[in-house]
Amino acid sequence: MLNDWFPFWMTLRVASIASAIATVLGIAIAYLLAKGKFRGRALIEAIVTLPIVIPPTVMGYFLLTALGVNSAFGRAWEKLTGSAIVFTPTAAVIAATIAALPFVVRASRAAIEEVDDRAEAAMRVAGHPEWKVALLVTFPLARRGILAGVALAGARALGEFGATVMIAGNIPGRTQTLPIAVFDSVQAGDIDQARNGSLLLVGIAIAALIAMTVLSRRRS
Repeated sequence: MLNDWFPFWMTLRVASIASAIATVLGIAIAYLLAKGKFRGRALIEAIVTLPIVIPPTVMGYFLLTALGVNSAFGRAWEKLTGSAIVFTPTAAVIAATIAALPFVVRASRAAIEEVDDRAEAAMRVAGHPEWKVALLVTFPLARRGILAGVALAGARALGEFGATVMIAGNIPGRTQTLPIAVFDSVQAGDIDQARNGSLLLVGIAIAALIAMTVLSRRRS
């Protein structure tokens, strides 16, 4: 087993928070892209999808540039909180959230677009506001696709490495996640620890995907 369990618990904490944030933001963005008719939809979709197609280290570089102590946001954050945002657990959550967000958006948007317009129209005719139509009709009918996106987002957040090591660093006992610990173990020649950490990550990801699949089937 693992000699140090901190990276494991740190990974679960970061992935859980990041998945929750990505779920809320992702569903909102997906609904906006699926139902909204405005200029710039293609640009928003491209920006949201960008973390999937660019190398994680490149994403980490841009995040470091945007959030670092030399950036306007970084200086404002440090002035407000008294500490920098980079090389902290918060930075790890930000990296994992951005990495996970596209999966929620793409899956949720596809599911929302497949919802029967007649069911939504019936609610509107009855005088219900748009937010109520979304909560009572659109999201429930699209739940299977949304849950699939959440499961993929959670798995992606669990495995985030490149951007995390760029903006959160590799600080044992503070920001070191399990993927980073696996990398360190390989670099140190500790193959047993690398194998144990890898198997643990794979097991958690498979369990999360299976749980979401079963849950979506039961609710369908």
